[in-house]
Amino acid sequence: MTVDEEEVRHIASLARVDLDESEVDRFTEQFADILEYFEALDEVPETEGEPELANVMRPDEVRDGLTQEEALQNAPETEDGYFKGPKVS
Repeated sequence: MTVDEEEVRHIASLARVDLDESEVDRFTEQFADILEYFEALDEVPETEGEPELANVMRPDEVRDGLTQEEALQNAPETEDGYFKGPKVS
């Protein structure tokens, strides 16, 4: 696939980038190289099969949590048994 200078200018205008003629020439070559790399990726064979997944998580265990009093003991401010935070406007 080839890239012409008009396409480079169009892309530059979409990106609101001013390019001089030397930059247009350079980017035309660079865009063509990038497209060649993508074409090379199309030739990479796909692998079949999916890797086996193993559960590496520990099983859930039911345990007693903190009491409300224990949870609030280090809170800077509480109100009616709840954490109190700053007002958000």
